Amino acid sequence: MHDLIVLTGGAGFIGSCFLWKLNEEGENNIIVIDHLDSETKKKNLDSKHFTDYLEKTPFIRQIKQGIYPKNVQAIFHIGACSSTTEANAEYLEQNNYEYSKILAQWALTAKVPFYYASSAATYGDGKKGYSDEDAVSLTLEPLNLYGQSKQKFDLWLINNRFTDQVVGFKYFNVFGPNEYHKEDMRSLVVKAYEQIKRDGKIRLFKSYLPSFADGEQKRDFIYVKDAVNLMCAFWRNPSVKGIHNIGTGKARTWNDLAKAIFAALKLPVNIEYIAMPEAIKDRYQYFTEADLNKLNKSGIQYSLTSLENAVADYVINYLEKGFARL
Repeated sequence: MHDLIVLTGGAGFIGSCFLWKLNEEGENNIIVIDHLDSETKKKNLDSKHFTDYLEKTPFIRQIKQGIYPKNVQAIFHIGACSSTTEANAEYLEQNNYEYSKILAQWALTAKVPFYYASSAATYGDGKKGYSDEDAVSLTLEPLNLYGQSKQKFDLWLINNRFTDQVVGFKYFNVFGPNEYHKEDMRSLVVKAYEQIKRDGKIRLFKSYLPSFADGEQKRDFIYVKDAVNLMCAFWRNPSVKGIHNIGTGKARTWNDLAKAIFAALKLPVNIEYIAMPEAIKDRYQYFTEADLNKLNKSGIQYSLTSLENAVADYVINYLEKGFARL
């Protein structure tokens, strides 16, 4: 049997898709850590293969007490509060920063490869660019508490000179199967799919900057299958370390995304532009695009699915089939 893999957030969106990928790679000796707070999330573990499941709170308690799983070959710390609108700073501090530190310290001490989830939310309004080089990361100013919590852990690693021993994944706009439990944090693809089924149209935010027309705000959308393939590629190339962007390197508009959904459903395009909520108007990212220079220099081989093909796969093979899962 292969040595154990520890996977936090294994019932979540990216975590459960990565669990599927690990199973595809023949890895079943996996301990999944999460907090199963909904039936929808629980279903993400259906048909997956793993050795054991532990709730997050007792797991953290065990780690603090020095009780560690044996023969661990890698730790993938994908579990976190991923809500960009979370207003409880103390909760984010504990869940996204302190929890990450505890696991990183265990991994570094035990010399176990450590991979963790960062976020493109750390880039804030993008005025500092989207380079994942440590020197740039030191200067970033996230727009919300979630981004600040992710940034704080990145900075802890950088300032302690640990980034040459770990791998961080700065996820851009990931979408795809297994995100159904995320409520308001689900991608526009699944929200828009529901809007079309209900009302025959998609609602997008108006723009409040003259340089962007309505719906022409841009994001780096990456399909979850591509994201987990990249994560696996890092794991298979253990000499590559550091914090890396997980995106396509090609920003696309919300209008492009909406049109791809209509195309997948073979329906005419019908977009309504609505007012942006006041709560996010001042903290809204109008453009994100992963800088992939560091990834391209790493020697890691990868391929990416076009936005249109990824949306078609998601809509036709998952949403149209009763919100099927990986």
